[in-house]
Order: sequence, then C-alpha cells, then structure tokens
Amino acid sequence: MSRVVRVPERLDEASFETLVRRARSEGNPTARLLLDARSVGWVSPYGLIGLLAVGQEARLRTGLPPLIEPPRDSEVRSYINRMRFWPAAAQVFDLKQLPKPSLEISDALIEVTTIRSHEDVHSVVEGVRDRAQRILHDRLGYPRPAVIHFSVMLSEVCQNILEHANSIGWVCAQRYRWQRRLGRDVVVLAVMDVGVGFEGSLGAEHARRYGERWSAAAALEAAFLRGESRFADPGRGQGLQAIRSQIIKWNGAIRIRSGDASIARVPDWDEGEPLSTDLPRFPGAQVLIVLPERVERERA
Repeated sequence: MSRVVRVPERLDEASFETLVRRARSEGNPTARLLLDARSVGWVSPYGLIGLLAVGQEARLRTGLPPLIEPPRDSEVRSYINRMRFWPAAAQVFDLKQLPKPSLEISDALIEVTTIRSHEDVHSVVEGVRDRAQRILHDRLGYPRPAVIHFSVMLSEVCQNILEHANSIGWVCAQRYRWQRRLGRDVVVLAVMDVGVGFEGSLGAEHARRYGERWSAAAALEAAFLRGESRFADPGRGQGLQAIRSQIIKWNGAIRIRSGDASIARVPDWDEGEPLSTDLPRFPGAQVLIVLPERVERERA
C-alpha cells in the first residue's frame, strides 16, 4: 500500500516546505511513498531537485523506491523533460516507464545533474562555461570575470555535497524572468543533498563548545556567518564565506536550508527572514542562489 503525498501546484523554495511537511508527517512513515505531481502547473529548479531530494529521503527511510505521478500540464511536462529530470529520477524513483528524451534544445544554464563524484563536479563546471558566458555576461550584464567567479562558486557548492554530506546530490540552474518579485531576469541555482547536514557535519568539532545551544540553526550561523568548519585547521571553512561575499557584491540572494532551520542573505529586492527555525525537519542541505540581472548603475 503506497502513501500518497500531493505535490503543491506551484513548486518552488517556498512550497518545498509544504511538500516536506506532507512527506514527513502524512500517513504511515514506513509505507512506500507516491508523489502525486499531476496538478503541478509550474516548477522552479529548486522545486525540480526538491522532488528528487524528497524521493531519496523516503527511499533511505523506508528502504523502498518511491513512485511519482508526472504533471498533467503539457508545458510543464515538456519543461521537465528538457531539463533532463527523468534520467536523474530513474536513480531515485521506481519508474514504470522512462519518458523519451526531449529532442528540444534546453536553454537551461545547468540541466538536472546528479553529483556522485569529483568527476561529476568537474564535468558540471566544465560544461557550464560557455552557457554562463552567454547568460551571465550577454543576457544579464555581468562583467566577464563574473563567469569565472560563478564557476568557482558552482564548484564549491557541489564539492560540499561530496565533502560534507556523505550522500549523492543534485544541481540545476535556469534563467527566467521574475516579473512580480523583481521585474528583471534572474539566474536561479539550486543544489541539494539529503546527507548529514550542517549540524551533523560540524557537530564533532563544535557541538561540545555550544552545549545545549547546538542545533541546525547554530551550525548554519557558525558556517555561514563566521566561517567555522568541521576541521580544526585554521583557514578551513572559507569557501562558504567567499560565496556569501561574492553574492553580496552582486546584490544576489542565497538561502541555505539544513535540518529544521535556514539562513539567508536577503537583498533589498527580496523578502524573507535572515534566519528561520522550526521548519519541518529534513536531512542534508538545500541551497538556493539567485543572481539578478544587473541594471546600468550596477554595471558601472
């Protein structure tokens, strides 16, 4: 008997919380999960790999490969296919039939890609350079050196999956227009895993010092704001600090979710809390980075 969990009609970073809550709390937690995505009418890169993360968490928890019902909407189905979601999903879900690969050329910066090894990270970074040039420089007005900075940032967040998560992960990035929230084009980069998370990764080095105050939120603050690492060596943990500094320079946004908390750099054009707690608990780390199109005064 499968436990059916309905996927929100609009699946992005906000409704991901709803999906996690439903998947973790509704019905028998040991039953096989069936994600019902038939009503999905719009999905972001974060939402796409969020489906993989929720499915993988259920698979690890129950020992049973979950099922998924694809969206009915033809445009959404076409988009998901172009983003190469199904080959990655076949490694997580029990797919009765793998949809035929799309013959359409994707305009994504990065299609859905599974990260299992350093070779995967290298392949993603190498493969994104030409597209990053076209999208970041030609379309969004970033200076040419930004393409190099973006590649370094991408490598760092993907390497974190291998070094800290002890789990597979996924990456996806897309350019599209945020008309309502910003009125400009943006690049949205999402990276996720369902590993040990920040609390687990940093716990051996820092939990004793924090005592009862140690939590997912404390671990995120330690890593994101103070550059603390799971290693005692001086100078470690600076990768995340460098990413945060670069995103501030670009007036972008970053949100890192782990455990039952999230921490964010919230620019003036966005909304949300810098630190959120009491979220539905979920393993690993889920990262969202948003880079907005640069206006003339920012390009000067």
